[in-house]
Amino acid sequence: MTNIVNALLYRREMVLLAKRSAGRKAYPGCWSFPGGHVEEGETLSDALARELQEEVGLTPRVYKRIDSISEPNSETDGRVIYHMFAVFAWDGGEPCAAGDEHSEIRWFTIEEACAVKRLALPEYGGILRKLGMIELSHSN
Repeated sequence: MTNIVNALLYRREMVLLAKRSAGRKAYPGCWSFPGGHVEEGETLSDALARELQEEVGLTPRVYKRIDSISEPNSETDGRVIYHMFAVFAWDGGEPCAAGDEHSEIRWFTIEEACAVKRLALPEYGGILRKLGMIELSHSN
């Protein structure tokens, strides 16, 4: 089984989406979240920190695991679990697309993100709505 961490960076009612580069094996040209494979011996938190640093130049400071998603195309893509983290605070300033994994990153409202035509996984809509609810309870 493959474990993947995904970071839903959230600030001022906006979430960061990353468009996967056209050359990516899985979900090319689709919108997703920064993140990636958990390496052997690595905790989910360690993988989250490493992947955010590699992909958008940030270090998560305040975050919470909010859900997990199983790969819907496991027959072709293998057994994959996506561990979804809401990230509310980070060090490193403004995120920027580092490397060649993403062709674009952009801030969206939850409603705009849910309406994006090419989300990598259909389950992202439910995760995004859950993020909005977590932020409401997080701020009270």
